[in-house]
Amino acid sequence: MHSFGHRANAVATFAVTILAAMCFAASFSDNFNTPTPTASVKILNINWFQKEANGNDEVSMTLNISADLSSLFTWNTKQVFVFVAAEYETPQNALNQVSLWDGIIPAKEHAKFLIHTTNKYRFIDQQFKGQGIQLDNALAHYAKDWQDVCR
Repeated sequence: MHSFGHRANAVATFAVTILAAMCFAASFSDNFNTPTPTASVKILNINWFQKEANGNDEVSMTLNISADLSSLFTWNTKQVFVFVAAEYETPQNALNQVSLWDGIIPAKEHAKFLIHTTNKYRFIDQQFKGQGIQLDNALAHYAKDWQDVCR
């Protein structure tokens, strides 16, 4: 008959093999999840537009942010980082991006939200001038997995 050490080794090897197979199956099943988040960002009001002493232009605005990001949450999602970025063009730069607001959604229960807020971060540009510039507001997100990998 086999000794206790041989039997313990066989049981441990079998347990690790089953655990590895379960981890592979769980990770593989996450590839079939196709999230369909919906979001809308609207500028409700330009609160003020001022020129600073150093020549930069600064804008404060009121935003209406609504989103349903619940489809991003799976068994492997720890949290979702969300931010609103304004993209605009100037004669000097083809693409300018400014972060206006951000937040962290810790759980699926908080993934559907409607926020009425002002921009959290200062919107400053050297040559903005506010004339003929189209703002395209976009809500972007990064889902953070339990393994600390952003996707």
